[in-house]
Amino acid sequence: MMNKIEMMNKLDREKVVAVIRGDNEEQVLKTVEAVNKGGINFLEITFTIPNAQNVIANLAKKYKDNDDVIIGAGTCMDIVTTRLAILSGAEFIVCPHFDKEIIKLCNLYGIPVFPGATTVKDIKDCLTYGAQVIKLFPGDIMGPKAIKAFKGPLPQADFMPTGGVSASNVKEWLGAGAIAVGTGGSLTKGAATGDFDEVTKEAQKLVDLVREFQSEK
Repeated sequence: MMNKIEMMNKLDREKVVAVIRGDNEEQVLKTVEAVNKGGINFLEITFTIPNAQNVIANLAKKYKDNDDVIIGAGTCMDIVTTRLAILSGAEFIVCPHFDKEIIKLCNLYGIPVFPGATTVKDIKDCLTYGAQVIKLFPGDIMGPKAIKAFKGPLPQADFMPTGGVSASNVKEWLGAGAIAVGTGGSLTKGAATGDFDEVTKEAQKLVDLVREFQSEK
């Protein structure tokens, strides 16, 4: 397993976290394969999926010899879910809110944690307890300008907008100062109709746009 510093450096390089939801394990596994085939290596398996901990455990086992692929857990609402995710093999934890107990548990196990926040107070609290990245959620309501505004009083904060991030605006988010983006709906919409080639194409498009952005800097 990658240590926290190596993983954060990798996230800073690759910039995209795929948020994976699904109705069942089979659909999720096919979506994960399609997303990864398109070049996205950070895969956030959400606890809205039935038996999510089993899905995470099976994916962790499948990719254990592949250092490129990082399996994480999302929608971790409490420390019980978070502990289940970590014991199942999740390498990073994402939650939509600030919860000091979740952050403390992740720090105890040396697992990067990305809690959600939309106020200066919550962002400050996330940083105080040692969160690596702040999940700016919902991103589509906040907009890219929010990052610059929050970085005024808190320049040390790293943000990952999630919600409404797509190929059409990923460069705008990165240009605003996001360390990475979380993207789900627009990336995986093909999975709902069984069009996993479409998912791969969308993933490739995002990866290409990130590379373009990096070469233009």
